Amino acid sequence: MEFKGRFGPLNVLTSAFLLIGLVAFLIFSLRSETSSIEYGSRQKKAFSAPKHNVWAELSEDEAAEVNEFIITEATHLNLTLHPKSAQDNFIFVVETLKPNKTDAAPYLYDGASIPERWAKVAISQNFEDGPYMVYYMVGPLPITKDSQVLPLEYMFNSGRNCIKTPLLDFSSVMDFALSMAENVSDITQELLGARANRADPSDPHGLLAFPRGSRIETGGMVLWMQFYRPGMGSGARTLLPQGIYAKVDATSAYIADWTVGQWYYNGVMYADEREFRAALDDPDFVRTPPNIDGSWTDTEDFGDYPDRDLPPPVSVQPYGPRYKLDRKENFVSWFGFEFYLTTAQATGISLFDIRFKGERVIYELGLQEAMAHYAGDDPMQGGLEFMDSFFGMGKSEYTHGYMFELVPGYDCPAYADYLDTEWHQAYKTHKMPNSVCIFEYTADYLLSRHTAQYSVTASRNTFLTVRSVSTVGNYDYTIEYVFYMDGTLEVKVRASGFIFAAFYTANNTKSEDEYGHRIHDALSSSIHDHVLNWKVDLDVAGPTNDMVRLAIEPMTKTYEWDQPEQPKRNTMHLVEYPVTEETGLDWPSNSGEFYIVYNSDEKNAWGERKGYRITSGTGMGSTPHLTILNSTTLGDSARWAEHDLWVLKQKDTEPRSADPLDYFSPYDPLVDFTKMADHESLEHGAPDTEYDGDLVVYFNLGAHHVPHSGDIPNTLMHTSSSSVMFIPHNFADRDPSRQSVQGVRLQLQGKKSGGFAG
Repeated sequence: MEFKGRFGPLNVLTSAFLLIGLVAFLIFSLRSETSSIEYGSRQKKAFSAPKHNVWAELSEDEAAEVNEFIITEATHLNLTLHPKSAQDNFIFVVETLKPNKTDAAPYLYDGASIPERWAKVAISQNFEDGPYMVYYMVGPLPITKDSQVLPLEYMFNSGRNCIKTPLLDFSSVMDFALSMAENVSDITQELLGARANRADPSDPHGLLAFPRGSRIETGGMVLWMQFYRPGMGSGARTLLPQGIYAKVDATSAYIADWTVGQWYYNGVMYADEREFRAALDDPDFVRTPPNIDGSWTDTEDFGDYPDRDLPPPVSVQPYGPRYKLDRKENFVSWFGFEFYLTTAQATGISLFDIRFKGERVIYELGLQEAMAHYAGDDPMQGGLEFMDSFFGMGKSEYTHGYMFELVPGYDCPAYADYLDTEWHQAYKTHKMPNSVCIFEYTADYLLSRHTAQYSVTASRNTFLTVRSVSTVGNYDYTIEYVFYMDGTLEVKVRASGFIFAAFYTANNTKSEDEYGHRIHDALSSSIHDHVLNWKVDLDVAGPTNDMVRLAIEPMTKTYEWDQPEQPKRNTMHLVEYPVTEETGLDWPSNSGEFYIVYNSDEKNAWGERKGYRITSGTGMGSTPHLTILNSTTLGDSARWAEHDLWVLKQKDTEPRSADPLDYFSPYDPLVDFTKMADHESLEHGAPDTEYDGDLVVYFNLGAHHVPHSGDIPNTLMHTSSSSVMFIPHNFADRDPSRQSVQGVRLQLQGKKSGGFAG
């Protein structure tokens, strides 16, 4: 008798689990013994980083020390240890204040002493006009009599270190929304067949209401509340919008002052609740069908389908890793690549001091911000946008997800090394095991091959990956850094999860397919742009670099050797255009230009400048920038999204393109990118400039997402990936992967076969 499991016969699953368990046991047994196992004549030795990781996140002890120091020394802040809302003064975030490059570089490259260690602290602090989030810097660490609590101002070009908090307590906002929904239970029962349950918000049959906020230039917010079914069975809440919307005046930070105004249903605005209720009795009132949950939102299908009985192939690593990892310093070495990694709760993983074959390539590489901007003809989708660093892409909270524990064998190979992360918020240290993975992987395609007359050579394409997954609300972002044996580095993002869909209404005012497609009975997709911004501080063979646009252009030219048969020849040639000022660039039409960062002082054996090319990588076409021009919703908070990449001077006073708190103040952000990309000269020795050739590039990944029926229930990663690659360009004298690859050469024997067997 055969017992069926969720995905197939139980005996097959049992065998598969036993096999996986055996393989895992063998792998981890081998890896636990790697300190004494010999491979040939080589023995694994203890490995340690050459320097301390000066960018490492604060330890639990360091964070506790900072908290205690602020409480005891900064008594004027009147801090509470048990905050209940933003009306309390409390320490919200404690994290590492990354050292300035001008302090870290001498330690890394010139043998100078290690830079001072400081903490960056965000404190919720009340003033006469309401609560603010205020940044401070605390140090040097460890705490001594010389340590101080100082305003952190130098990195914000707004001239201030604080943002006013528009919402005091999000849980109170949700209670306000449920109270509002209860007041119209008669309406929702008639139109949607359900009502809100304020006493039990987790009621699987109850309605919920969620806000879409709009910050207004005069201060405060206007909220549009949309009703949703909870989707408790699958977490598919964003697939279950309902067609009722309410406008809330939230210009005051105090919820007691908020009022509900207009209502919107099926393309019609109603002045207030009374007018909306009265309209239901009108014989001409047009109802729309409710959006009902069901198996169509489930992410798993447990049906018994053919050919799903056997597990798919898996990769194994029988002899342990070939890379070296110093877990204490988070330092990695692999076939010529060396780098440090760290994490931040707002932006996740960053890499520092990336070198290849002993030469400098990149000082810093890390995510700055992840933005999603929607469009639509209803009050929710029409102004919806998210700045995900505000919610935290490098931390985990079980109620929201964020940077979650990785699933071995699925997110990463079972044999990968898994790193833990921790962050410090509201006086507590939170730890998330296995949230970053590092592994080597062999692709299903070769790095190189060639078939000659008597032989064929093939080289395996093995690369190193550092990967994490950040879940923000409905979307899961898989972010990875991929290192190739020739010195290429790729930054890649893949998105999955539930789309943030729109309620579908079929009325005379609706333009079909203008903002998306109908994807279920009462559901429409919603067009949106994902734009994720990265910083890369390139130090190609050293810090003094230039950027050029190497164009491939058509031309007509006369060659002496062509005469007299061909007076003129139509051909092409290379033309170099130096980038002489800070500017934004878009990927060229027909890939007709190479963007190359050169070191003019360092040349390879053939006299060519050492360089790295920046190019759109292996995702779904060229990486995008924001479609919307001069976004009404974003204001000045995301000007970095307006081009594909930007070239700027490196400045200690401009360490980031954005700040998470800009989400609260889009029209007057802490970091205004337009003040960074302000066309300063990038020419060495130009008059009235102290520019020394140290470049920073900001580049964008993402997608123009037009969801369709195939995005139900979840968007698929292979259809929503994008990447940027940094490729050596005359950086070495020949292909350096020849020193590292494993491959095969098949050779015919005989006197005329040539090659090794000749």
